[in-house]
Amino acid sequence: MALKYKRVLLKLSGESLAGKAGHGIDFDTVLEICKPIKEIVDMGAEVAIVVGGGNFWRGRSSGKMDRTRADHMGMLATVINALGVADGLEQLGLDVRVQTAIAMQEVAEPYIRNRAVRHLEKGRVVVFGCGTGNPFFSTDTGAALRAAEIEADVILKATMVDGVYDSDPKKNPDAKKYDTLSYMDVLNQNLGVMDMTAASFCKDRNIPFLVFSIEDPHNIVRAVSGEKVGTLVQ
Repeated sequence: MALKYKRVLLKLSGESLAGKAGHGIDFDTVLEICKPIKEIVDMGAEVAIVVGGGNFWRGRSSGKMDRTRADHMGMLATVINALGVADGLEQLGLDVRVQTAIAMQEVAEPYIRNRAVRHLEKGRVVVFGCGTGNPFFSTDTGAALRAAEIEADVILKATMVDGVYDSDPKKNPDAKKYDTLSYMDVLNQNLGVMDMTAASFCKDRNIPFLVFSIEDPHNIVRAVSGEKVGTLVQ
C-alpha cells in the first residue's frame, strides 16, 4: 500500500480508549488501536497523536464548578490517556515520546515544537497531552494547533461514528452521510463534527480533516492510504 499522507496528526477521543466499559482505559482496546498505528509507521508515515480525555472527565458537565479548574482536570485526564497509548505503542516495538503542554517533567517531555518535529523525522511517534495547555479550548482545537505547528498533511479524527451526517444518525435513521464537505459547510451548518474554533483554524490554514470510525481500527490504515473512508473536510 502506498501512503497518501506522509505526516499525520491522529486525533483519538478518550471514549475510543474505554472499550465496552464506556469509561477509563481498556488496554485490550488500546492495543487494537495501536496495531494499525504501527502498521502505518512501518509503511513510512510520521505519526503524531492528540488524545482527548472524555473517558475520565468532561469539563462542560461539571455543573457549578469553575470552568478553568474543570478544564485543567480534563487536561490531566488527557495525560493519563497519552501515557496509556504510549505504553500500547511501545509494547508493539515502536519508539514513542509523550509531550505535554503543561510541564510535568517527571512524567513526560514538555511540548517543544522543534523537538517534536525531530522525533517525527527519526521515526518516533509523538503523543501530545493537555490539549493546547489553555482552558476554554477543546482537544479538537489542540489537534488543529499541533497539526499546523508540525506541518501535518492531514488531521485524522477517529470517532465513534463513521463520518459526518446532516443530523444525528443515532436519532434519525434517514440521516444523510457526507463523503466530502468544505469548512464553510461545517461552519454554516454547525455540523458538530468539531468545535467551531478548530474548524475555522483548519480553514484558515488549509488543513484537511478526515472524520472516520475507530470501531474498525484498520480504518487508520485505509485513511492514510487514501482509500474512501469517512468524511473529508477541506
